[in-house]
Amino acid sequence: MKTIDTYFQTNYEASRKVFRSHLEKVKKYWPNARLATQKIGKGKDNTIDMIHAEATETNEKVLFFTTGEHGIEGYAGAAVTDLFMQEYLTQVDPKTTGICFIHALNPWGMRNFRRVTENNIDLNRNYLVNRDEVPENINKHYENEEELFLPTGKIQNLRKERRKLHGQLLKALATEGYSGITQAKGMGQFQFPKGVYYGGEKEEESAIFLKDVQRKLLTHYSRVIHMDWHTALGKSNEVTMVMSENDSRQVEGLKEQYKLENIQKFSPKYVKGDSTNHFHAVRNRDFSDKYLFSCLFEFGTFGTSKKAELREFMTIILENHLYWDGAENEDDMEEILNEFRAMFYPVERKWRQSVIAEARLAIEAILSTENVLQVPAKA
Repeated sequence: MKTIDTYFQTNYEASRKVFRSHLEKVKKYWPNARLATQKIGKGKDNTIDMIHAEATETNEKVLFFTTGEHGIEGYAGAAVTDLFMQEYLTQVDPKTTGICFIHALNPWGMRNFRRVTENNIDLNRNYLVNRDEVPENINKHYENEEELFLPTGKIQNLRKERRKLHGQLLKALATEGYSGITQAKGMGQFQFPKGVYYGGEKEEESAIFLKDVQRKLLTHYSRVIHMDWHTALGKSNEVTMVMSENDSRQVEGLKEQYKLENIQKFSPKYVKGDSTNHFHAVRNRDFSDKYLFSCLFEFGTFGTSKKAELREFMTIILENHLYWDGAENEDDMEEILNEFRAMFYPVERKWRQSVIAEARLAIEAILSTENVLQVPAKA
């Protein structure tokens, strides 16, 4: 069995190399397995890599993993994929089950330890079912607090910048209310190209790629089981399953069915352009005879307290501010980047141990319930 440290890579190239090496093992059970590589963006060597294979006899179902939608979060997702290959691959029946594993949907973001694409787009706000139905200025709370979300000018003094940002946030909370600021963050925005949570004015190459894969899987399989791996949100050192309201099941029923404690649902009304929303919408519209399980799995970092939410909010705004305007002081720059990595890819061994342990919990809970694993889950 691998040690914790070997699951988590230090850079994009190393992570991709590990992922590509899985093909050899997969081919032992799915001889027709292929590695597909899609160049993405302007960089010479930024690629989405996908290992996929149809079932060897009948395409009853497919297991689908996606990682790196928010670039920096791809390192934990790649670790989970590695874990699956080491411990669970042989429990899947190749006769009836196809596989599809994607590494780094947002390779530029993963390479550069950012959440967004090279076009500053939050990829998970870019999968709009009907772009014409989403007006540019849909996020009114964000528009009202443009000064808060879009600080300008080089960061001269980080301590002063934090105080200023904290004051602006308190003022915004008084004006928009807690729910208003929460909606401004979660919905995504389509008005300010340099702002955080920007969903873009057109489809990113990565979104086009994933949409095509979604349709192909729904076309070829009766059952699609999709787990999309993310980091940051939810209770610290625990996994949270986040499902679109496009899936009609209620939270309490989901908890009982899958035996997971942390389950949340979100509404397409308040979250625009999410990939699992898109997956469900396409299934409901064009493939109503197919079964789809598709949701996000978040490995929590800062936690769920109000203090943690404030920390998350300031972290993501300061990192974006630094990217566009820079900082006068190198120590300030390092502190901002370290805090950003602590939010999305912590170095602490305890967190990384929890990712592996909680990933096992989620994999066994979902894939046993969905009859993907052939043998009983481990004790």
